[in-house]
Amino acid sequence: MRVDVVWWDLARSHQTVESLEKDLRDGSVEPWHEVRGLRLKLWIADRERGRWGAVMWWDSDVPADQQLPPNRAAELIGYAPDHRTGFDVAAVAEGIDSLGLAFSAGPSVPAQDLERK
Repeated sequence: MRVDVVWWDLARSHQTVESLEKDLRDGSVEPWHEVRGLRLKLWIADRERGRWGAVMWWDSDVPADQQLPPNRAAELIGYAPDHRTGFDVAAVAEGIDSLGLAFSAGPSVPAQDLERK
């Protein structure tokens, strides 16, 4: 298994975390449901630092014969990711959660502010 992590510094773009989340709600997530070999794609945001990105978990390397959906973030932001890194997956632990903040009613909460119940 493999994980790819990409992110953009939005300082050079007119896009914001909020505008990119709206694009997710408007349908840019849907094409990723059909990608062969993709176990999970997470869209990630850092409002404090103005960063946007994605984490993609693959069964193995991205199949060479497969065309991926358009990179909507790069199209909207206007440039390639500032950082792109790949990792082999050493282990996985799975928990329970929802679809993420782009689909929830409230703003994101820094991890250090969350209380365990």
